[in-house]
Formats: sequence, C-alpha cells, structure tokens
Amino acid sequence: MKIYSLLTILLPLAVATASAQVAVQAELLYPMTGDLKPIEDGVVLCSKDGKIEKVGPAGAVPIPEGYQVLKAKVATPGFIDAHATVGLSGILNLDRHDQEQLEKSAPIQPELRAIDAYNGRDPLVKWIRQLGITTIHTGHAPGALVAGQTMILKTNVPTITDPEKNTLRPFAMVASTLGPDGFGSGGKAPGSRAKSLAMLRETLLKAQSHLKKRKEVEVGIIGKVDPDLRLDALADVLEKKVPLLITARRHHDIAAALRLQKEFGFRLVLDGASEAYLLLEEIKAAGVPVLVHPTMARPYGENENMTFTLAARLHAAGIPFAFQSGYEGYVPKTRVVHFEAALAVTYGLPHGIALAGCTSAAAELLGIADRVGSLKPGMEADLSLFDGDPFETTTHCIGVVINGTVVSEVAK
Repeated sequence: MKIYSLLTILLPLAVATASAQVAVQAELLYPMTGDLKPIEDGVVLCSKDGKIEKVGPAGAVPIPEGYQVLKAKVATPGFIDAHATVGLSGILNLDRHDQEQLEKSAPIQPELRAIDAYNGRDPLVKWIRQLGITTIHTGHAPGALVAGQTMILKTNVPTITDPEKNTLRPFAMVASTLGPDGFGSGGKAPGSRAKSLAMLRETLLKAQSHLKKRKEVEVGIIGKVDPDLRLDALADVLEKKVPLLITARRHHDIAAALRLQKEFGFRLVLDGASEAYLLLEEIKAAGVPVLVHPTMARPYGENENMTFTLAARLHAAGIPFAFQSGYEGYVPKTRVVHFEAALAVTYGLPHGIALAGCTSAAAELLGIADRVGSLKPGMEADLSLFDGDPFETTTHCIGVVINGTVVSEVAK
C-alpha cells in the first residue's frame, strides 16, 4: 500500500451549489465488497436521492458535468461505531445533567428507550462525525443488570422527531451487564453473579409468559393483553426481533451469557468479552458475534486479562466481530473506532479485515448491511475521505458525506 501524506478537496471550476450532486474520487477507494480490495483511482457517484449511483475506476465511471467533486487519497464507506453511548453521555462528562446513559434506581429496566435521551446536538456527536463516523449504535451503557435499549442512527441527525424516519433502528438491542459492573450498590440487588443470573432468568420467564399471551391474542384465544413496557421489550428479545447485548468480560460471565442464550433461545451479542480468547470454540459453536473491547480500556479489574490480540484471534477462529468506542464510567466516554482498528492491525489483524470491522462487518453484525457499510449502487451514500491510511496516526479525515450530502470538509 502507498503511504499518503497529502490530500486536497477540489470543487469543479464552476461554482458548486448546495444542491449539486456529489462525486468522490480517490487514489484508493475501498468499496468493502467481495474480496475487500481497493480500486485504484476510484470514483463514486451519488444520486439526488442520497443513494450511490455508480462505483468503479475513473476510466469506467466518468464524472458528469456540474457535480461537486471531492478528491482524496483514500475513501471508504462511512465508518460505523458498533457500540457507543455518544449522544447520551455528553461532552461535559462529569456533569450529571448531560449524562443520560445509565439509570440505576432499579436493576432491570429494559423499557428505557435510547431515543428518549439522545441529544444529536451534543458537540461529541459533531466531533466523531468530522472524524468520519457516519453511523452509530448508541444508547444505554453497561453498568446495570439490564440498563435499557439501544438504537442505530446517522450522526447528522440533530433531533429525533420521527423514530422510523430519523433512525436506522429505533430499537436495536437491549443492553445487559453480567459481572460486578452490573451489581447494585449500597446493598441493593444483585450483589453477586448468581443473584444476577437468577434475577435475569426470573424476568425472562415472566417475559415468556407475556409473549405467550401476546401470541394468544394474535390467534384469537384471548381478547387482549395489557401492555407492559418492561415485558414487551424482553418479549421482543425472546421473539428474536432484537438481540440481547450482554457486556461480559470474565470467562465465567461469558460462559453464563452463552448458557442463558441456549436456555432461552434469544439472539446474543457479546460486548467487551475481554477473556473471549479462552472460549473461542464455544462462542463460535453458539454462532455469537463479538463487539471487541476497546483497547483504550484500562487493563485492571474485570479487564485485567484483556489483550490487544483479541480481534486477530476472533478472526482466526472465524467469529464475526466489529469495533466499538465502548464505555467507561469515568473518562474517556467517547473514543474513536479508527484507533481501535488500527491497534488491532498492529497486533496481527489484516488491514482489510480491520477496515471491515468498522464498515461492512459492523453493518452485518448490526443488521443494517442492506443500507450502509459498503459502496455499491443502491446503498446509502455515506463516505469518509482521508489524506492517507485511516489507521495511521498522521492521517486526517478531510471530508464526510452522509446520504449524498457533504456534512464536513474540515481536516480532523
């Protein structure tokens, strides 16, 4: 691969208007399809409806007159942060009024909706957008037995007025935590691993009964069932409409999550999984994907056995994974997935696989690969432009396109 150090964004000689269609031309264009190889001197044309119209080498995809042309050394699909709390955990960090990611008055609260707390105008959302992150899976944080719901949306949405229109998934997953981080404080339950699993099982059994009644209503056996925000959310998990996202760092907490998944049959996504390398065969056999723990996490306590080689080991074992910015109760609450992927490359992960971990593979894991994560005709036109390899510390993101609209032209 070439080493890049210079990037320019050029407009056509004619003055581009705000309504001009966008074309991206890059010395290396990563469509993230098929074999993951880049196209040299590649072009992407964005249509008026915000979709990708054409992709290919410059010789095969001429740029029509009147397009706003962005030129880069490297262009990729818009980056995806596969698990964050940005928009709920605000820039002030320690100030309670902008920290909406965790509510611990009760241990199990799956009814808490991420859309009810999200602030798309928080400066951190703009910050990651300017770094090329166009889609985020964000919401309630690890730190409670069941913390609440997550959602998936673009980073150019300032306010959610219509969940179906403003998000890709208004209800993406239910976030849960096993291990000490999910224990109650001040003598509140749960106070141990066994109590955590007992409480979770008990609630899932109640959700099973509630789901049975919902199905009886559908076939006319009973007239109605009263809505129950808590049980309705977990019933959706049991119906496999949404996964249960379980943050589990120690090997025995990971094993407990796998047992619970086998017992109740829900879709499981493992989060963090610092000691997943001890259970690679079991995780693969269960068909469970992993959101790799942030390498910037502090390696002590539940993370004391974390390894920078986890992504490479998951890849070698054939386990699907994606990169995330993650969450800590103190700082930093917002990281950047570029760094996570870059460090994974340093510790043995192939470059193309690392790039997939924050584009196409992340989209597959989140169930949004029909819309984002790769560059091909018909996909939503989200692109990130760089003045070099996105995983080099000296590289800047110098342009961001979301839904065919240029949302940033600053160098970050």
